[in-house]
Amino acid sequence: GYGWEKLFSERMCRHFMEDYGLEVRVARYHNIYGPYGTYDGGREKAPAALCRKVIQAKKENKNEIDVWGDGKQTRSFLFIEDCLDATLQFFNSDHHGPINIGSEEMVSINQFAKMIIEISGKDVNYKNIDGPVGVNGRNSDNKLLQAKLGWQPSMTLMNGLYKTYKWIEEQNAKQ
Repeated sequence: GYGWEKLFSERMCRHFMEDYGLEVRVARYHNIYGPYGTYDGGREKAPAALCRKVIQAKKENKNEIDVWGDGKQTRSFLFIEDCLDATLQFFNSDHHGPINIGSEEMVSINQFAKMIIEISGKDVNYKNIDGPVGVNGRNSDNKLLQAKLGWQPSMTLMNGLYKTYKWIEEQNAKQ
């Protein structure tokens, strides 16, 4: 149902534009992450959850974290500042159709965990466990975004993760 809800909403926006002249933009966001997001409590997304797990392992002097699934599932992640920049450019454009806003820098969840562990500077291992994994692979196709807006992300995944990790580490130290 989740996918149909999104497609139905996009279709409604199109009809409001066609029938009532309402200016609409439909952005399809792909795994946005960064500082100031949810980082604990069970509602956080993979970037924040994995950062938090590594930070906790470091703080509690543990050498292992759990990663849900086999870790082979792939994703791309877009840093929040890039997301805001692309969104503003899109809203100021004359393009009305749906457009993907994401990064094409795809990694497996295991690769992603290794990146975060590297940022931490701690010798932490990960163990794949049973847990929700979602689809096997998802990546943003930015061809239309590039063609219509000439836009592409400026933040690499590693640099964005570094900023996110440091912010979550600061929040964790306050607790």
